[in-house]
Amino acid sequence: MVGGGLTARFGTGAIASWRWWTSRTGRSTSAGCGCTSPSAARARSSCCSTASPSPGTRGGTRSRRSRGAGFRVVAPDQRGYGATDAPEEVDRYTLIDLVGDVIGLIDAVGGGRAIVVGHDWGAPVAWHTALLRPDRVLGVAGLSVPFTPRTPVSPMRMWREAFGDRFYQVYFQAPGVAEAELEADVAETMRRVLVGSSGDRPPGGARLGAGVLPEGGGFLDVLRAGDELPAWLTPEDLDVYVAQFTRTGFTGGLNWYRNQDRSWELLAPWQGAVVTPPALYIAGTRDPVLGFPGMDRLLPALRTFVPDLRDSVLLDGCGHWTQQERPDEVSARLVAFCRAVAA
Repeated sequence: MVGGGLTARFGTGAIASWRWWTSRTGRSTSAGCGCTSPSAARARSSCCSTASPSPGTRGGTRSRRSRGAGFRVVAPDQRGYGATDAPEEVDRYTLIDLVGDVIGLIDAVGGGRAIVVGHDWGAPVAWHTALLRPDRVLGVAGLSVPFTPRTPVSPMRMWREAFGDRFYQVYFQAPGVAEAELEADVAETMRRVLVGSSGDRPPGGARLGAGVLPEGGGFLDVLRAGDELPAWLTPEDLDVYVAQFTRTGFTGGLNWYRNQDRSWELLAPWQGAVVTPPALYIAGTRDPVLGFPGMDRLLPALRTFVPDLRDSVLLDGCGHWTQQERPDEVSARLVAFCRAVAA
């Protein structure tokens, strides 16, 4: 869950408050969407970057490099995070709503077509923006989470049949349960989520390979963080994330999970559809997401569902927080991709 002033009302009815990554702190503390509009030489394209709703995405360095390459980056919070509206109605967080927010953002920063980039939960938003509105997407990049085609049965039915109620996404479904765990000690939550799923996690950390929680335990019980922060996570950054989630709580982000079955139902007309815009996928070899059930079959077949996949990049030793753990490599890949599709 991650991402002042400018505000735009999107067509979906959410208020999106966006931050330019060129801000003083260069941090994002909530799920964000960002746009880089290219220089005058490439004025027809813009780059909309959907940051992860997972806690603690930091994009200042990445975005400064994108700007230096001729792109204007815009990175607003997505609904439920940071300064953006967090509707109380749980059903206002479907992928249809979130894709509508991205299209509203693109229109708000000048219209036309955009390159959409997303990490973690932001990746499905980016992928589905490309799936549902290919006319508005010049290119799409997903970090950590690959495009997943619509399954024959609903996500929660699939997870329950495989793991009962102990899969973490099932655990997140009941309002108030995960909130009570995550909000009991926000500082400890952020340390465990950030470090415990990174490539720098201590031995025995992130037993999230299958996403299964121990009997009688919670989400944080499978994540471990050592006493020292890794080099890519400063105490100042951690303080920002803790302050933001202490203020907002975690309900907005958790509501994204609570709409998975609803999104699955709404996406029935796109059963079997493929992502057609040019695409890029980046993940770390130590990302727990790659250990989820079915990933060993999905990744080799990804081009079946994303036929114009230009590259699938695995960063050796990198964990879940790709753009924070490996900013130079991720920035170089994204800039090269943006240049290629905007040429």
